[in-house]
Amino acid sequence: MSQETPSPTGEDAPGTALQRLVELVKNRGETLATAESLTGGLVGAALTDIPGISAIYRGGVIVYATDLKATLAGVPTDLLVEVGPVHSDTAAALAAGVRERLGATYGLATTGVAGPDPQDGIEAGTVFVAAAGPGVVKVRKLSLSGDRATVRRGSVEAVLGLAAELVAEDLAQPGR
Repeated sequence: MSQETPSPTGEDAPGTALQRLVELVKNRGETLATAESLTGGLVGAALTDIPGISAIYRGGVIVYATDLKATLAGVPTDLLVEVGPVHSDTAAALAAGVRERLGATYGLATTGVAGPDPQDGIEAGTVFVAAAGPGVVKVRKLSLSGDRATVRRGSVEAVLGLAAELVAEDLAQPGR
C-alpha cells in the first residue's frame, strides 16, 4: 500500500527532521535502514553523524547501478524493466526491500537524477524519496533545482522529513 504524498508547505529547518526521526525511533526501540541511489550514502552519513545511532541504525546499501537495486535492495526486476530506476514505484520498492532485507522497522530510500544532464529522458532534479514501515509506504516526488550537490542535499533532507512524518503517523495509530 504505497501512497505518493505532496511535499508539505512548511519545511523543517535542516537537521530538525533528522533529530525528530531519531528521537521517535529511539524512544520506541525500533530501527532504520537505508537504500540510496543518487545520494550515494549521504543519508547514512547524516544518520551516523549522531552519537549513539548504532542503537537504531541497522545499516544501508548504496544501489547506484540499476541491477543492484534488484540484487541488493529487492526491487523486482520486472518493475525496473517496466518503469525504470527513477520512478515512485521503484522508490517504494527500495524502501520496502531494504526494510525487509536489513531487518529494520523502517526503510528509507532515494532515487533520482542529480544532474547536470537528464537521464533516460528524465530531467535533472527529478527525485523520488520513500519511507516504508509496518504495512505502509510513503513516496514523495521532488523537483529540485541547482547543482548536483544541492539536489543530493535536498534529497537527504526530504527523505529524512518524510520518514519522520511516517514514523510520527505510525506511532499515532491505535495499537502501535
